[in-house]
Amino acid sequence: MTMHPLASAPDASTWIRWWTFDPLVIAGLAAATIVYSVGVRRLYRVSGAGRRALLWRTLAYDAGILVCALALLSPLDHASDVLFSAHMAQHELLMVVAAPLIALARPMAPALWALPRRWRVRAGRTLQRPAPVRAWHVLTSPVVALVLHALVRWLWHLPAVFDAALADERIHAVQHLSFFLTAVLFWWALIHGRYGRVGYGVAVAFVFLTVIHSGLLAAILAFADHPLYAPHATATAAWGVDALVDQERAGLLMWIPVGVIMMAIGLALFAAWLGHTSRRAYAPGNP
Repeated sequence: MTMHPLASAPDASTWIRWWTFDPLVIAGLAAATIVYSVGVRRLYRVSGAGRRALLWRTLAYDAGILVCALALLSPLDHASDVLFSAHMAQHELLMVVAAPLIALARPMAPALWALPRRWRVRAGRTLQRPAPVRAWHVLTSPVVALVLHALVRWLWHLPAVFDAALADERIHAVQHLSFFLTAVLFWWALIHGRYGRVGYGVAVAFVFLTVIHSGLLAAILAFADHPLYAPHATATAAWGVDALVDQERAGLLMWIPVGVIMMAIGLALFAAWLGHTSRRAYAPGNP
């Protein structure tokens, strides 16, 4: 997405029709939906007692795809060409709403089952080899996932790197993809990590660490005494918006609403940890 602001801010009736029809995004979301649907249908036939869990995962996946579409195809995408606050909303939808939903859905198993049987067997054997298993264990370590996602978040908010993404659609696509994939990996590590449900207590700590470091970045944006991103500073003037005010709004968006969502997820993980701990304590055979 390159910067192409209108000469002035659109009225509400114009903006609401301002949808993006990016063939690559549409094709990618459609392909992801079709693959998951085919895999889920095949899994449903053989899952037996696990069908209810599969239904909930499917609902989570569909909601995640819808949020991705909202972020990348709705009028928010066009507004993000101009307003840094809209750009921030777009990124946070991908990282804090869509990503945990996709992680909850555990999409790898349906994707594998969507393959023809011969390919599925080969892929399954390949993924069970020591090297892929070790690599996956490293990537889904909470520490690695946290650090990787934090590095990506901070790197892309360096002014020179962020401005480069605004100037080149290819770099911007990489930015969106890296935000989303590292966020999915982060949430996967916390929800389905190697420690299982016992690890929910660890996950809570990592959620709060993420709240802290992202809050620090948000504070830098909100309290800066000058606009940090030149393309947005130029574009907002055409819409009659003060660039520094817009940047403050973006920082506050990352700080407060996103922080509240993260805290809510952290509390949900904490409740799951307490529930699992109490069930173990009262399980037959425990003193």
